Amino acid sequence: MLECQRHLFDVPREIAYFNCAAFSPFLLSVAEAGHGAVQRRVHTWEINSTELADGADRARALFARLINAEADAIAVTPATSYGIAVAAANLELAAGQNIVVLQDQFPSNYYVWVEKAAQAGATMQVVPRPANGDWTPGVLEAIGADTAIAALPGCHWMDGSLLDLAAVGVRCREVGAAFVIDATQSTGAQRLDVAAIQPDFLACSAYKWLLSPYTLAFLYAAPHRRDGMPLELHSGNHDPSQQHGTYSAALRQSAARYDMGERTNLTSLPMACAAMTQLLDWGLGEIEESLGRLTDKIADEAARRGYAHPPRQHRARHFIGVTPPGGVPTGLVEALAADNVYVAPRGPSIRISPHLHNDVADIDRLFAALDRHVPL
Repeated sequence: MLECQRHLFDVPREIAYFNCAAFSPFLLSVAEAGHGAVQRRVHTWEINSTELADGADRARALFARLINAEADAIAVTPATSYGIAVAAANLELAAGQNIVVLQDQFPSNYYVWVEKAAQAGATMQVVPRPANGDWTPGVLEAIGADTAIAALPGCHWMDGSLLDLAAVGVRCREVGAAFVIDATQSTGAQRLDVAAIQPDFLACSAYKWLLSPYTLAFLYAAPHRRDGMPLELHSGNHDPSQQHGTYSAALRQSAARYDMGERTNLTSLPMACAAMTQLLDWGLGEIEESLGRLTDKIADEAARRGYAHPPRQHRARHFIGVTPPGGVPTGLVEALAADNVYVAPRGPSIRISPHLHNDVADIDRLFAALDRHVPL
């Protein structure tokens, strides 16, 4: 278990911030890396253009370690939706087949599939929300002989209710379906092993649990998916042996062929590398268990007040959705923010997403504020 790491953040004692599933606060080390990167950009003449690719390659290697992959499996992208679009462009879908998704799934892993299904004459197979918070049985039942693609998250973005991704991966391989994961609400706070899960593609934005800047994301591509067509064609995703003033038709023989243009961002990449280095230093298992200690406390306090929430065995350890008996009152989030307590309304729930800057005192402040503003 990790002790509270508030000293590594700039979160004042009077702030109880529980909205990391929306935006995580920067670590002080990440902010320092950003300041240094901006200062370097001020002195443009000091930048050696031959080193530009180093930041992207270091970032992809760090992200690979977080999901137990090799660096060649990772592309640098601007958003989860970009990575999911790469997957959609490189997966086959025929009339009469279906794409399996969850009810109320996050839009970045939904809209592109609706469009692809409409163009192919396929259908969307939507798994309804389970009463007990366990999505896995419904997903496994939905994936059948007519399933071409299962496009799913590691946990539901509204309340943290879980899927068994390894079991879903097995089922996809049994029926020959492609498996695409949006891991934005998992990677960085949860153990994740693509070697065990074996997805075709996995996309992840960096600004949540990776503690990194906005408009940066990563895409994992399985070995048999690294010969596809990228969304963009530029010098960075072509054969790196090409020289200035010449052209090469050969794309990179790795997932880097899916890199976005201008992937060598001189500001966001040093910040992301600082953040992912700290995550690895803490250890994903230690992060998961430490945040689980906080969400267990939140669940206990919620249960004492009659709030509903997914049971422990069916929810992620790093965030939780709780639902008051009378529902979420109008204006609750604004009222809590006036008390310096920050959460998010998501569907029928109040989503509470801590990080290592939080402690039990923050939880006490959270529920004291909820007691003032939520009628029981």
